[in-house]
Amino acid sequence: MITSTRRVSPDKSEVRIAFSLDDNSDVKDVEDLSQTFPDLEQRLQPVPPCVSLRESVQVYKEHCRMAREFHQVKNEIAVLEDRKRKLLAEMVEDEKVAMEIAHLEEEFRRLTEENRTLVTVHKERAKQLERLCVNNRTRSGGDSNVLSEIC
Repeated sequence: MITSTRRVSPDKSEVRIAFSLDDNSDVKDVEDLSQTFPDLEQRLQPVPPCVSLRESVQVYKEHCRMAREFHQVKNEIAVLEDRKRKLLAEMVEDEKVAMEIAHLEEEFRRLTEENRTLVTVHKERAKQLERLCVNNRTRSGGDSNVLSEIC
């Protein structure tokens, strides 16, 4: 293990670098160094590790894992946003249907009330006609006139 400590400038703290030239199993299973992640900005792409440094390889692996996780989360967000858009469209359509139902219910109430009024008027007129017919028969004694034809 080689360790080096350097001060980059007088106003900065010391930087300590440690690395080993030993052959590590971590180095052997380094992921494909040519991996790219199209969802990431160029400046956020994993930088290939210094394969002789275990820490560099570990950081690279972690960075690649986070990039894959970012890609997965980004896809999930896209799916959820699409679902949200569809649900909002359905909600707008449901609101239109609800408004139409309310309009139809109001029209039904109005027509039902109008029907009741017309039925009542019809019954009253039928009773009046019946009374007129009875009165006409008693007065006219069978004379033919318009009222006699109706009754």
